[in-house]
Amino acid sequence: MPNSFVHIFDHISRSMDAQYLVRASYLEIYKEEIRDLLRRDQSKHLEIREKPDSGIFVKDLSSVLTKSIDEIQKVMKIGYQNRAVGATNMNEHSSRSHAIFIVTVESCKTGEDGEKHIRVGKLNLVDLAGSERQSKTLSEGERLKEATQINLSLSTLGNVISALVDGKSTHIPYRDSKLTRLLQDSLGGNSKTIMIANIGPATYNYEETINTLRYANRAKNIRNKPKINEDPKDALLREYQEEINRLKSLLRNCVAAIPKQSQKKNGKQRSQQKHVLSNGSETNSDGEDDVTSIENYMKEQQEKLLAEKNEVLNDNSLVAEEKSRMLNDLKIKEIKLQEEQTKTQQLESKLRAMESKLLRGDQSIVEHTRMQEVTLAQQRTQMAEQKRRELEIVARMEEEEGSMANLQEGFTSLKQEVEVNTRKLKKLFEKLQEIKQKTCDMQEKHTVERQEHEKIQDQLTREIKLQLLILENFIPIEEKEKLEKRIYFDEETERWQLKPFLQSSKDDININVPSNKRSVCRCARMAAEYDPNPRFRNEQILSLDMDLPGRTTRDYEPPQLAPQVVAALEAALQDEEDLELDGSPSLFQSSLTKLKKSEKRLHSATQKDDTQIFPQSKGLVPK
Repeated sequence: MPNSFVHIFDHISRSMDAQYLVRASYLEIYKEEIRDLLRRDQSKHLEIREKPDSGIFVKDLSSVLTKSIDEIQKVMKIGYQNRAVGATNMNEHSSRSHAIFIVTVESCKTGEDGEKHIRVGKLNLVDLAGSERQSKTLSEGERLKEATQINLSLSTLGNVISALVDGKSTHIPYRDSKLTRLLQDSLGGNSKTIMIANIGPATYNYEETINTLRYANRAKNIRNKPKINEDPKDALLREYQEEINRLKSLLRNCVAAIPKQSQKKNGKQRSQQKHVLSNGSETNSDGEDDVTSIENYMKEQQEKLLAEKNEVLNDNSLVAEEKSRMLNDLKIKEIKLQEEQTKTQQLESKLRAMESKLLRGDQSIVEHTRMQEVTLAQQRTQMAEQKRRELEIVARMEEEEGSMANLQEGFTSLKQEVEVNTRKLKKLFEKLQEIKQKTCDMQEKHTVERQEHEKIQDQLTREIKLQLLILENFIPIEEKEKLEKRIYFDEETERWQLKPFLQSSKDDININVPSNKRSVCRCARMAAEYDPNPRFRNEQILSLDMDLPGRTTRDYEPPQLAPQVVAALEAALQDEEDLELDGSPSLFQSSLTKLKKSEKRLHSATQKDDTQIFPQSKGLVPK
C-alpha cells in the first residue's frame, strides 16, 4: 500500500500541466453490513446504490481529501484502528471483516482542442478476511457467525470469478453478496485486477495453502480491457473548479464596485511592486491582485470615515442634534464597511482553501508539505509564546495578591504576627520542596536520556569501525577513492547517496565485453541485478551493502517424540558387540557330529512350552 501511494504522488509531482484531486475512503463489510471506518459512529449501516451514469457507489460514505503521502497514510491508520478484529485458535489478531480502501484520483488537463478534459481513476485496495474451518479454529457463538458470513462471501466471490473466467455463463451472480456487488466494476468492469495470496509453509495448513493458490489462480485468469474514464459527470474536480471560478467572479464584482480613482491608485501601486521585483521572482495572480485592491480600498474608506468622525467631533459650531445624526450616519457606514470586509475575507479564505486542495505538478509535493510544516511550526511557536505570556500574567497576579495582602494586614499583637509569618514560611517551604522534587525529576530524566544517547553513540561507533575495517582491508585504494568522489549527502532524505557512475573520457571505457568468470543461469543473473541479497553476487564487491544481510533461516529443531518411541529407537540403533571367532580344531569335525547337534537342538525345541509369542504355522504336511 505505501508503495502505491508513493507512486501516485510521484506521478502528480512530475506532471507539469495538470491539476489533481486525491480523495480516500475506507469501509468494511462485517456480517454483510457495510460500515464507514472513517466515522466515529460505527453503528450506522450504509447502503449500496447504483446510477446509470456513475455506476455503483455507497450512499453517505465519507471521503477525505489528501494532499500528501503522510495524510493518506494517516487516513488509512485511523480506519484500520476501527476494524473488527478478534482472536481465534489459528490467529490471535484475525480480521473478522472484509475491508476496502478506495483511492480516487481526478486529473484535469487542457487537450489539443483547447478545452479542459477530466479523467478519473479509482484504486480499490481490498483486504479479504481469510477462510476458516471450524474444526481448526474451534470458534463458537459470535466468532462462528462471523466465520459463516466470511466463508459465504468468499464462496460467492469464487463463483463470480469462475463465471468470469468461464466466458460461457450468461449470468454472473454479483448480487449474491455485498462484497461482489461493491467489486463488480473491479472484477468484470473497466479495471485491472490483481490478487495477492498469503500462504504459510507449515504442513498443518497444507490444504488451506492449496485452496488459496487455486483461488488466486482463478483470479489471475480474468481478462478485462480497461478504457480511460474521461469526462465523467460525477467528477468532484469539476465541481471544485466551478466553485473556484464562481468565487473569483464574486471577487471581480467586488472590485468592479470600487470607484475608478481608487482602482487607478491600486494599479499604480501594483505596477510599482512588480517593477521592483526581479525577473526570477513570481508575481501575484489575478485573484490576489483583486484581494489586495479590495483591502486597500477598505483601508482608504476606514481612514476617510475616521477623519470625518474626528472633524464632526472637533466641530463646535454644529448643534448637538446635528452632530449626533452625522455620527450615527458615519456609524452605519462603518458597519456596512465592516460587513463588506468580512464578506471579502470569507470569500478569500474559501477561495484559498479550495485552491489548496488542488494539487499541481509545477509545485512539488515536497515543497507543499514543507510549506505546511512551516505554518505548523509557526503556529506551535505562537502557542508556546501565548502560554509563556499566560504564565507570566499568573505569576504577576500572584505577586500582586501577595503584596496587597501584606498591605492589608494589620497586626494587633506579636502572637498574631508570628502565626501569619509561620503560615507564610510553611507555604514557602512547600514551594521549595516542590522545586527540589522537580529538579530531582529533571536530573533523573537527563541521566536516562544521556545513557540512551551514549548507547546509541557506542552502537554507531561500532558500526563505523566495522565499515572502516571492511574498507581498509577488502577494498582497493583506487576503488575507495572513486567511492569517495561519488558519495554525497542528500539533505532531503538525510542519507548518504552515490552519484551515478559516469565515464569521463574514452580511455576509461572498458573494451572487454562484460561477462561472468563462471557459468551463471538466467535466474541468478536477474536475482543479482534486482535483489540486494549477496547470495548471487560474487564478483563486484562495490555493488554489495557494507552491512551483512539479515538471517533468513533458523536452526533445526527436531520434532518432539514420546519417551517410549525414543527409548525404542535408541535400543535399535545401539552397536552390537564384537563377534568372537573360534579357530580351534573342533570346527573341523566330521559332518556326523554336526548332524547330531542339530538333531539335539530340534529335539529340545519341540520339548519347550507350547505357549509361544508368535502363532504357529498351519497347513504344513510332514514328510
